[in-house]
Amino acid sequence: MTKTNAIRILDQKAVLYKAYHYDIPEAISGMEIAEKLGQNPDHVFKTLVTVGSPNKYYVFDVPVNKELNLKKAAKAVGEKKIEMIKSKELLPLTGYIHGGCSPIGMKKNFFTTFDKSAEDFETIIFSAGRIGSQVEMSLDDLKKVISFQTADICD
Repeated sequence: MTKTNAIRILDQKAVLYKAYHYDIPEAISGMEIAEKLGQNPDHVFKTLVTVGSPNKYYVFDVPVNKELNLKKAAKAVGEKKIEMIKSKELLPLTGYIHGGCSPIGMKKNFFTTFDKSAEDFETIIFSAGRIGSQVEMSLDDLKKVISFQTADICD
């Protein structure tokens, strides 16, 4: 098993996490990942990258069975308007590809917001930084690794 940048960071910070690895040839939907892991889709989060005012980027993590509400998300980060970045911009900006984007270990530290529903769980599951890898951990342990806020950002 290849360690991802996100997992190396978690190991360096000595935080508790559980890793999941599964073989798939290409990105699958978050709902398919939840099903593959036998998990409630509310408990599995997808990482989305957006852009606001000139070149201000924001990361949002939402349950795989929900959609990011761009108006709520913009309000949560103090922007008038945000939009999703283009898929081709993801790798150069974050170091991650579509389907393997983690809030941990991006090229730069972007302001991150998790949907407030994450607070309803002892742990949440999200990408470990490559297709076929997920990580499960508590928000308290995640706070030891990245800064983030929680807000109502879903439809």
